[in-house]
Amino acid sequence: MRLVFGGLCLLIGMQIGIAGSGWAAPSGWINITPTENLQGWTRVPIPPTRPLNPVSQWKLDKAQHTIVCEGTGGHEWLRYDHEYKDFVFEVEWRLTPVPGSKNYNSGIFARNNRDGSIWYQAQVGSASGGYWFGDNPVGAILKRFNLSSEVGENRVKPAGEWNAYRLRCVGKALSLWVNGIKQSEFTECNNPEGYIGLEAEGSRIEFRNLRVRVLP
Repeated sequence: MRLVFGGLCLLIGMQIGIAGSGWAAPSGWINITPTENLQGWTRVPIPPTRPLNPVSQWKLDKAQHTIVCEGTGGHEWLRYDHEYKDFVFEVEWRLTPVPGSKNYNSGIFARNNRDGSIWYQAQVGSASGGYWFGDNPVGAILKRFNLSSEVGENRVKPAGEWNAYRLRCVGKALSLWVNGIKQSEFTECNNPEGYIGLEAEGSRIEFRNLRVRVLP
């Protein structure tokens, strides 16, 4: 009984992530910020057939309670190793400013398959961001979609400032809120369950306050 109870406590601690994360998710939410060594997250190359850089560009900043991507290790994503079907994912992110640079790039994934060959990305960038694009299975093929043309006012704050994204996935609908305003929605998602992830694509970026709420 003591072994069972201890194992249950360990599982709860990993899911809630209170130890070392610096904050506790509100009731009904799961804090998925890792506790140490990015435990529970896996690096995956983009594209999935490319060899993974042996040197990780990801780290956990315990003092600031953030996941940091240095942006120096090539194109890849950091996958949270738990599949979700219908859910809400909230995360805050901040790009590190570089003098003279305007081409910041990163992304936040939802409903990806395990190797990322099927992917749905909420684009992150200070010049352009706040929309869905990806590779969606349609029959036996993957079809690229990009909703950038549907974005009106750019609500993404410039590099150096924190932004808040809210990703809501229900059935075939993927909705994205940018700093409190709904900005993009894709309604033809054909992957009913998948993984959350963070993208590395050449820009230094920090992520904090990662939390998930499973929907019935």
